[in-house]
Formats: sequence, structure tokens, C-alpha cells
Amino acid sequence: MIQLTNRQARQFLLLKHGLLGDYIFSEKQGILDFVRQAGCIQYDPIDVCGKNAELVLQSRIQGFTKGMLTELLYEDRRLIDYPDKNLAIIPVTDWPYFERYRQAARQHAERYPEMEALIAQVQEHLHNKGALSSDDLKLEGNFAWRSAIHWSSGSNSSRSVLEQMYSTGELIIHHKKGTRKYYDLASKYIDPILLNAVEPLADELEHHKWRVLRRIGSVGLLWNRASDAWLNIWGLKAAQRSEVFRQLLDEKRIIAVTVEPIKDTLYCLAEDTPLIEAVLGHVEPAWRCELIAPLDNLMWDRKLIQALFGFDYTWEIYTPALKRKFGYYVLPLLYGERFIGRAEILAERKTGTLLVKKIWYENDVKQTLELQTALNDCLQKFALFHECHTILAESLQE
Repeated sequence: MIQLTNRQARQFLLLKHGLLGDYIFSEKQGILDFVRQAGCIQYDPIDVCGKNAELVLQSRIQGFTKGMLTELLYEDRRLIDYPDKNLAIIPVTDWPYFERYRQAARQHAERYPEMEALIAQVQEHLHNKGALSSDDLKLEGNFAWRSAIHWSSGSNSSRSVLEQMYSTGELIIHHKKGTRKYYDLASKYIDPILLNAVEPLADELEHHKWRVLRRIGSVGLLWNRASDAWLNIWGLKAAQRSEVFRQLLDEKRIIAVTVEPIKDTLYCLAEDTPLIEAVLGHVEPAWRCELIAPLDNLMWDRKLIQALFGFDYTWEIYTPALKRKFGYYVLPLLYGERFIGRAEILAERKTGTLLVKKIWYENDVKQTLELQTALNDCLQKFALFHECHTILAESLQE
């Protein structure tokens, strides 16, 4: 059992994420290093001031550009789009660990016998013409379909078949244009050893242990309680989760952590012990200011964020406009070891303008020169990320 103060727990989390002190991740290699550490980063297609995955990376990766992520996904093929915590980006080396989900999708396809002939048409098109989107191939027939492994559904035959073949692993996302996905045969791009690997874990319990370890490592600290951090891990109910935690503790793969005044025990990976020891040695890392993605790995358990940071964040994108406290797409604003507020920012790419619509500071935040300097540096970096040459501020505080 490790005992941490609230401040030490916050320092540990932020240092692990590369959000405090000097940047520890850099360029394309830094993207790979972070995604391996995180297991996955959540994908969301909405682009107001960057897509979620891009926002996650721009806050951590020194020198990050959107093109770097595109290259790793669709040229180098070292990362891949695949459902993990909902729609996500994962290392391609993790492909075998999701074979049980692809097998479930294959079994699911038996419910749609009319799909077999349509799949043959898609295969022929891909062999003859290459990558396609659902708009490139008009298939006959309409039928209701729902994915076995994520929430896609619909009556458009072309889209349904492509998504089903993606679910089974026969197809991967070849590239995207905006929100439109283009598919191609996985066998063209994934190493045959990876592509055809058998399920590496013996049973569901071992699979759950692997998934829980990944999620703990992704967030840094987690508790054994209901949380969005466990989303899309099939069969992981409270009883199964408790057994997983018990076994991982017995195997010394995770470590229990107490943080005052939080009543629940938290857990970190055993491999993170050196970082905890550094924090216990009273490190004083330099502070910087960063805009954090709404679905950032750090934010997956918002009750934990509230308990540790005293920051109550709700992503209001699905909240009716009249009921929003803040805005449609608002980013948490991190300065040093705390969240100082939230910002609504719009990247106007046609005019090359970064529009800072509003910043809402937490009530006890003092507008110091150091904070304003750090914030200006953050906004300049964010403008560079968007290739914007002008920053306009409608209201910098409220």
C-alpha cells in the first residue's frame, strides 16, 4: 500500500501523462510511445478545434502535427483504427488481443444470410479497384443491421456490409477524408503473423486482466468501481472486475494507493513505482499550460478528476443548447498541477484564424502574470497546431 497526498497523486498522474514539466514525448516516435503507454486513444470525428485524438496528442507531443498521426495510421501502418474504448486508435501490434471480438462478429454475421452475396461483391471491387467508401459501391437490397462490436447500424446495404467486414477484421480503414471512411482488405497491410495470430489469452478472465491493466495504465490511477474507463470491455461486471483486481494485486502487477481524503482505494501499475518514488521525493517540475481533449485518457473517469482536482467537467456537446452551462465544444484548461478553467475555441481554417470564444476560469484562480504568459504560449502553440496565423479573442475570461 502506497500513501500519497492529494498533490502527490495529481503530480503522479500529470507526470505519467507527460502534461507536467518538460515534454517527455516528441515527434512521431513520441506518438507511438504514448499510444503504447495508453493502450488506445479515443477517436471522435467531430472537428471544432481538432478531432479528439489529435487534441490528446497535441497536449503531450512536442512538435506534433496532424500529418504525423495520419502517417502512422495510413502510411506506416503502425497504428490502426479499431474499437477499444468505443471507437479508438490502437497499436497494430495489439491486433491479436481483439480476436475474440472479431470472432463474435463472424458469428453475428450468421444472422444476416443475405449479406454473403454482398460481401462477395465488395471483395471483387477491392481486388480490382482498391480502397472504397460506402458511396463508391451501390449494393442491391436493404436490410436492418447492427454491429456486434460497436454501435454502427443502418439500412444502407453498402455501409452495412463494409462495417460488418470491418468488424470481422477482413477490412481495415485504409484512410479517411473528413469523416468519410475508406476501407481495404486487411491482408494488404497487416503482417500475416499478426493478422492470423490466434487469441493470445487463455480465457475471458485473462482477457479481462489484460484489458484492466491497459485501462489502469491509460488513466494512471483508477479505482475498483463503476467508471467510463471500463467502457466496451465485454462481460466486465462488478463481480468480475473485483476478481480481476484481486488477482492482479496477488500477482503484484498493480499496487494499491491511498490518497487523502478519498475513501476509495486507487490502483496504479506496478511498473509505475519509480515514478511514484520520484513524486514522493518531492519533485518540483516546471508548470505549463495545456488545452485538454474532452475524451482525453486523463478525463475518462470524471468523478476521479473531481475528487483529485476539484474540477467538475461535463462535455456538453449532447446537452440541449439552452441547458448548457458553458458551450458546445469546451476544452478543460490545465495549468501546472490543476485545472484552472475551460475554453471554447474555434479553428477557422479558411481564414487561418484561431477564435478564442470564451474562457471560464475557476472561481479561485488568480490572474497572475505567470499564468497569462503560460496561457499565451499555450494559445500560440494551439494556433500553430491548426496552422492558424491569427488569434482572435472574443472574451478571454468570465
